[in-house]
Amino acid sequence: MAQNAKNLIGLTGIPLVMVLGNSMLIPVLPTMKAKMDLTSLQTSFLITAFSIAAGIVIPLAGYLSDRFGRKIVIIFSLVIYGLGGLVAGLAALWWDNPYSIIMIGRVLQGIGAAGTAPIAMALAGDLFNGASESKALGLMETSNGLGKVLSPIFGSLLALISWYMVFLAFPIICAVVLLLFLFLTKEKKQEKKPMPVGQYLHSIGQVFKQHGKWLIPAFFIGSICLFTLFGVLFYLSDLLEEKYKIDGVIKGGFLAIPLLVMSITAYVTGLIIKKKLGLMRWFVIIGMFMLGASYILASFVKGAYALIGILVIGSLGTGLILPCLNSMIVGAVQKQERGMITSLYSGVRFIGVAIGPPIFTWLLSISRTVMFSTIAGLSLVFAIVAIFFLKPKQAQQQTEGAGVQNQKDQETKAWRQISEVLGIEPQTPEEKRKEGAVERYGFDPDDLIKRILSGKKEKEKN
Repeated sequence: MAQNAKNLIGLTGIPLVMVLGNSMLIPVLPTMKAKMDLTSLQTSFLITAFSIAAGIVIPLAGYLSDRFGRKIVIIFSLVIYGLGGLVAGLAALWWDNPYSIIMIGRVLQGIGAAGTAPIAMALAGDLFNGASESKALGLMETSNGLGKVLSPIFGSLLALISWYMVFLAFPIICAVVLLLFLFLTKEKKQEKKPMPVGQYLHSIGQVFKQHGKWLIPAFFIGSICLFTLFGVLFYLSDLLEEKYKIDGVIKGGFLAIPLLVMSITAYVTGLIIKKKLGLMRWFVIIGMFMLGASYILASFVKGAYALIGILVIGSLGTGLILPCLNSMIVGAVQKQERGMITSLYSGVRFIGVAIGPPIFTWLLSISRTVMFSTIAGLSLVFAIVAIFFLKPKQAQQQTEGAGVQNQKDQETKAWRQISEVLGIEPQTPEEKRKEGAVERYGFDPDDLIKRILSGKKEKEKN
């Protein structure tokens, strides 16, 4: 088997591990709430603890991967991730009141998750070039999408054995992915020295100084998409079980519907947009309006099936937005800046996941209408923000244009300096053309035409 194929097999399981961290727990949360006698807010913190830890550590993991190598960071991250699941699972198995220990395990899992998918994407960029890179990233994104769809169903199946099996499954999954990655993926030796911390932070500041006007709204929009998605899934999981008595694999299947729609839409959007920044911008704006509209309609719908149908509109919007934001951020920022900016973007998105369930719980405690109206208003506000501020420019085109012009300017300057030293004036393009014409025809045709035309003009005047 060729090394590229081995690298690809070793990498594709890593994004799947990261996705399972939250999505697999969503259908089991109501059972955890009942078994540990928790409030809705305490239950929501099981998602928040993981996501906050991941969001904070992702930029640091990106920097460490530049300094010490991507492979070593991914290996340690998978070990920490699996260890966190083991801590949470054994606490549930052995302790009478395991909530606090489970929370420690979830924080460990979040820290481990920070060094998985984002670093694997960066490693794919190091190992592959051109069409091979696109194929590798596409397969990794497919793995991510597949994980989103299957994780609620997988979580529901594990819960049929016991509610804490979702935690004990993580060490096994991480061990399998780690072995494949360890033996199949070979990292290239780093040729450049990593930035010192001070320079790293300064570079981030410079990027936001140059691109902040559109980059900050893009970060917020990405975070809002994940905030609303996981907030809604958390609400739906509780609603289906408590009000409609839909549980087990059937509930997992219902929860997978919005995720499936989002994943398919994101895949198709990725095929359509290519490098068309104008089209990406309009997809983001349309997606945000769809998100807002779905939550406005959801506030008037009562039935579970109708509600899921309405929320599918929001999933379509999210599927339009996320791949466009990814492409905007990657395409509009210089290559040497992409690692730090994509790490920050991933961190901000995880913060959105973290705050979704507790904020939805708090808003729901006021009323269901307030919950849906608030997130609809937030989505519509940022749709308008996108219209006025989300206007990135393609960095590559700017760089190429500036590079060509700079090269021409340098050539002209150098030629003039040589001419001054030799005491001659540089030959202009017009002079070169005349000289070539005289050598070829014995005369300059342009000059002859000018003389004929000037003669005609003189006659007309007389």
